[in-house]
Amino acid sequence: MLVRVRRAAATLPEREEHSVPTENPVELPAGKIPALRVMPRPADANIHGDVFGGWIMSHVDIAGSVPAVRRANGRIATVAVNSFVFEQPVFVGDLLTFYADIVRVGTTSLTVRVEVYSQRNRVDDHVVKVTEATLTYVATDAQRRPRPVPAQKG
Repeated sequence: MLVRVRRAAATLPEREEHSVPTENPVELPAGKIPALRVMPRPADANIHGDVFGGWIMSHVDIAGSVPAVRRANGRIATVAVNSFVFEQPVFVGDLLTFYADIVRVGTTSLTVRVEVYSQRNRVDDHVVKVTEATLTYVATDAQRRPRPVPAQKG
């Protein structure tokens, strides 16, 4: 005799559509060129659609390296994350824009500030600042030893 057991379909909990009460819409910084733009996918998030902080941190490091490599005129290595603040959650499908600016140049090191903005609903252009961080990179030679940062051109 064949017995069939009917199970309820597994469902994920309903998620509010990006409604975070502390969000304050802002504008993307005018006149600044983004270092990176990316959209998180389901594999980058937990089952509720909240993007993992480590995923965001790795992209902040990549964005921060863009001006650091340019200014160091070559290889760099991340040596410190001086500060990292998650101000708002990031959701699957948000369009993230990363802005990176050098705030300090030392003998062999560069400190970069990265700000991350999320376009929650690209149709309505609802933008919120989600993360900011400060990282320090060191210029390295072919043997991965510290080397001087070249003098600023022009």
